[in-house]
Amino acid sequence: MDIATTPTGTLRYWAAAKTAAATAEEPYRARTLAEALTHARSRHADAPRFAEVLGYCSFVVDGRPVGDRDHRTILLSDRGTVEALPPFAGG
Repeated sequence: MDIATTPTGTLRYWAAAKTAAATAEEPYRARTLAEALTHARSRHADAPRFAEVLGYCSFVVDGRPVGDRDHRTILLSDRGTVEALPPFAGG
């Protein structure tokens, strides 16, 4: 699979993840959730809190919770959506 066929989509950040990223969303170009998160951490290398927050987020990919599955096994779809959800107060 070359870069032209690598899926693209949107990473959406909520609560503390949004604050740490200083944005509500940004694009991804990645085959797996692990790859998308690696690229996101690189983009925000100047904000070390961002990587920390991602470490305790739950993820939802195209409306499906990832749970405890290995992020390297979660394939991303073209025009898909990844939601990064830190724990919410009272949740």
